[in-house]
Amino acid sequence: MAVVEHRYPDPESLGHALAERLGRDLGAAVADRGRASLVVSGGTTPLPLFRALAGLELPWNRVTVTLADERWVAPTDPASNERLVRETLLEGRAAAARFVGLKTRDRTPETAVAACEAALAEISRPFDAVVLGMGSDGHTASLFPGAPELAQGLDPASGRRCVAVHPGGELPPRMSLTLPALVDSRSLHLHFTGDAKLEVYRRALEDGPVEEMPIRGVLRGAGRRLELWWSP
Repeated sequence: MAVVEHRYPDPESLGHALAERLGRDLGAAVADRGRASLVVSGGTTPLPLFRALAGLELPWNRVTVTLADERWVAPTDPASNERLVRETLLEGRAAAARFVGLKTRDRTPETAVAACEAALAEISRPFDAVVLGMGSDGHTASLFPGAPELAQGLDPASGRRCVAVHPGGELPPRMSLTLPALVDSRSLHLHFTGDAKLEVYRRALEDGPVEEMPIRGVLRGAGRRLELWWSP
């Protein structure tokens, strides 16, 4: 499990460095294949990354952006990943990119799976770049330990691109890309900050079931395509 590790002194320099790397990859993809695809995650960690990416001079009209997961809330809700991406990444030059969201008008994510599958099917695979975060419990995207739908999300034989997820507790239901979809990328980037998350990452590198820490599925399935981007 060889992971290239990039470490930076602060989140801003980390975000700028990852943005430059993604910019090179997306630009090369457009030059080689006429289009590029980028999968991003929500939360506060990617804010410096998104702002730096938005300022890059790229052929954004040839780039498709989608999400690793989405909370089943309105796109105007403060908790919406779509809202975050539209307000911080799809600005300036990057406003020309095509965005494929995961939230539909369906009341539940279960009834939206077919529509999301169809939308995701229009994005060429493998993706050109996938940027993932990681929770303190070892979840990534919305593949949560203990979620009833976790086995579906991890199943390499399912052929599914997305899965409806109920994390439990106070957390809203979600739509998540499956593990096979997430690792079907030319490059994968695990992006997080802080010593506590670094310790979670180290535990995930140890032997143990993927169901206990779903990020292990990415670490084991991505091979040399996975790179770690971290700062305190």
